[in-house]
Amino acid sequence: MKKPLERTDLEDALKSLDKLTYEEAWMAKAQVLKAMHTIKESVRGVSDVILRVDDWVARVEDGVISVDY
Repeated sequence: MKKPLERTDLEDALKSLDKLTYEEAWMAKAQVLKAMHTIKESVRGVSDVILRVDDWVARVEDGVISVDY
């Protein structure tokens, strides 16, 4: 059975739309991955600061002999 000429144009348009949708999904995934990496690095930075503060508090605590109320 032979397809009408208009059907080919419609099928080509749908294939192009499908390809664009697929590519857009990959771009969205890449953007999410980039955002997750940025968040991970920020959390790592906060964690480093917390560890430094914890070390500082431990040193201060070592220097405190007693506190009377």
